[in-house]
Amino acid sequence: MGVCFLHVVVLMTRPGFSAALLHPRYWLLWLGLGLLWLIIQLPYPVLLRLGRLVGWFMYQFMAERREIARINLELCFPDWSAQERRRVLRENFASNGIALFEMAMAWWWPKQRLAGLARIEGLEHLQQAAAEGQGVVLMSAHFTTLEIGAALLGQQATIDGMYREHKNAAFDHVQRRGRERHNDDAVAVERDDVRSMLKSLRRGRAIWYAPDQDYGRKASVFVPLFGVNAATVTATATFARLGKARVVPFTQTRLADGQGYLLRVHPPLENFPAGDELADALRINQWVEQAVLQQPEQYMWVHRRFKTRPEGEERPYPQRQRKNRKKRRAS
Repeated sequence: MGVCFLHVVVLMTRPGFSAALLHPRYWLLWLGLGLLWLIIQLPYPVLLRLGRLVGWFMYQFMAERREIARINLELCFPDWSAQERRRVLRENFASNGIALFEMAMAWWWPKQRLAGLARIEGLEHLQQAAAEGQGVVLMSAHFTTLEIGAALLGQQATIDGMYREHKNAAFDHVQRRGRERHNDDAVAVERDDVRSMLKSLRRGRAIWYAPDQDYGRKASVFVPLFGVNAATVTATATFARLGKARVVPFTQTRLADGQGYLLRVHPPLENFPAGDELADALRINQWVEQAVLQQPEQYMWVHRRFKTRPEGEERPYPQRQRKNRKKRRAS
């Protein structure tokens, strides 16, 4: 579930639509996407209700992801009552269900209709950086509103997007087109070309980056997140230092009254990086905590945030079912 985002930027030329995408193996996908396109023509309040219904089905039938989210909430909020954690867990799956339609809205709604849902605060922080030719690491987090938040901000500012090629070529084409349409000047993101990303920052561009997931032991340090030691990437400070860039936090919130989304571009972090990997990573996690506490129901708790553990600690999550099936077949 969710969206996997990458860390670096490079200008790319990607192929357009081709007859190969009409191969029968893609027909079911095209049918599903067509149905999704039809559904999102409905009024926004109806889509919110349908999204909650989808989230209810996800909660009932995606037991593995439900367990991951439950464990994450238990680890991060041990002082909450069990009832409160269950409430947030159910609301979180409702939010994930709504996110399906928000993704489609971001890709296919007319730009004017989409823009009508946005309230944006703090855009002057990006405008000032652009006027000064100052690169920006637009630091975000993995909220369920991520896709629509990026689209809405992309209508107002040039933000280099996060992109990972999908294994399904047809879905990849649709996803790329949907994300590229909001800003013609944005560049695509690739995983390994750090040098090009740093050059882009030094040229004064803004680049979206989310440091709040577990990317493994390499290039990470262990610092607390909600009191739990978490493998935290050091790349945020590295990009800011080597790219001579400001780190500008960005959050988006689905409003409870159904009136759309509040996007906040926060002031740049001061005295960052400090030059201490542990201190810098801890500061990032503390910001993530503050952002999540504002809207815990809308965070992507379904990811295995604490899967990488310090030496001697066991993972808190159950073994993946696919691995278990492979082991049973092997025996």
